[in-house]
Amino acid sequence: MEECISVFDMLKIGVGPSSSHTLGPWRAAERFLKELKEENILNATTRVKVDLYGSLSLTGVGHATDLAVMLGLSGQDPEYIPVQDIDGIIKSIRTNHQLNLNSELVIDFEIEKDIVFNKNFLPFHANGLTFTAFHDKGSYESTFYSIGGGFVVKEETSSVKSEIKCDFPYPINLAAELLEYCQQQNRKISEVVYDNEKSMRTEEEIHHELMRVWNTMLECMYIGCHSEGILPGGLNVRRRAFDMHQNLIGLANYNSPQEWLETIRKTEVKFRQILKWVSCFALAVNEVNASLGRVVTAPTNGSAGVIPAVLMYYMVIENHEADENQIKQFLMVAGEVGSIFKKGATISAAMGGCQAEIGVSSAMAAAALCEVMGGTPEQVLMAAEIAMEHHLGLTCDPIGGLVQIPCIERNTMGAIKAINAAELALETDPKNAKVPLDKVVNTMWQTAKDMNNKYKETSEGGLAIAVNMADC
Repeated sequence: MEECISVFDMLKIGVGPSSSHTLGPWRAAERFLKELKEENILNATTRVKVDLYGSLSLTGVGHATDLAVMLGLSGQDPEYIPVQDIDGIIKSIRTNHQLNLNSELVIDFEIEKDIVFNKNFLPFHANGLTFTAFHDKGSYESTFYSIGGGFVVKEETSSVKSEIKCDFPYPINLAAELLEYCQQQNRKISEVVYDNEKSMRTEEEIHHELMRVWNTMLECMYIGCHSEGILPGGLNVRRRAFDMHQNLIGLANYNSPQEWLETIRKTEVKFRQILKWVSCFALAVNEVNASLGRVVTAPTNGSAGVIPAVLMYYMVIENHEADENQIKQFLMVAGEVGSIFKKGATISAAMGGCQAEIGVSSAMAAAALCEVMGGTPEQVLMAAEIAMEHHLGLTCDPIGGLVQIPCIERNTMGAIKAINAAELALETDPKNAKVPLDKVVNTMWQTAKDMNNKYKETSEGGLAIAVNMADC
């Protein structure tokens, strides 16, 4: 069967700050627990050791990788855990030197000894981690790889590019294949994607899950716009969405995220205000992400602000009549475009730099916006191509290994570029396009392979060494 990636694989709900360094290791810990149960050694386990390799080690502390594996081993679910409980769980492990394995068995756990940061890279992927469970009769070891966007694979059972198998009616690996389906049947991209999703879920489930994704995005923007203070991590980065939001909305009254959305629709929308609103939405999401808040991985946590910011722009600026139908349409197109990049290149900054995160999210948002604004399938794919073309070569060089500088601001840039790319595509005859999306995907992957490892989420180059933590 073909490799099939669902919209919900590309748009996951989880906890920040990183999909590859937080959500992925968290999910890997859950899978390790499942293996222990299958091997009938969970209840016999007396100690667990976690070895982090490569990028997970080099920027793991700033990305909360150590916290993620502890929460995963504790049996917590990143999609549903009350985020306010995270500090208490971690504090208990630190204070008591014990971990409640899968919420079933209390074992001794010394964080400094049982989580090991190994700077060397495993050959299969830049983000490797090995779990070892010790018991009376010996030990059990298992290695996982967090390949971006919260996806986790094992070397012996999967390749980096092909870990999901199913039977879609319209199997898609290339943008050209997607376009061919649309042209043959005279259908929109979202309609083709919807049929693929219906092969896996009922229509009611698709509706419910898409709206849950959107409501999580909306709540995240709402929380970010109403939270002030300093972000954790030591860079002393002040939240900016709060002040920007206050300046934009003034003394407006509302009592819920939906009422807030309706209130914004009534505000002034001159060009400068539009730029500020879009930036405010993106900043809000990524400030929540940096604070270990709940976000939607789209396609990663580091780029989680682009798609909600552009969708919110459409809802509050472009189309005041937009409803659930346009929201679902937007998310389905975004998810499909993201899957094309994942299959043909990468969505992991540790493999491809920030072009794989902000670049892909901008392409996803541009395509989705183009369709809901009336673009043809050809124009939709052109919008994605334009957005990515102008992110090629973007490096990942987070200061202090934190998903803050330059990551948070880059989401505002990705969102603005997405809107511009959609507008350019809508004003262009696709017959005059010179660069197909698949060529850009291939170029991005080649650029990723050529890029120096210093600029692939290792904090060993660029701004990460030009600016010291002490300077902040």
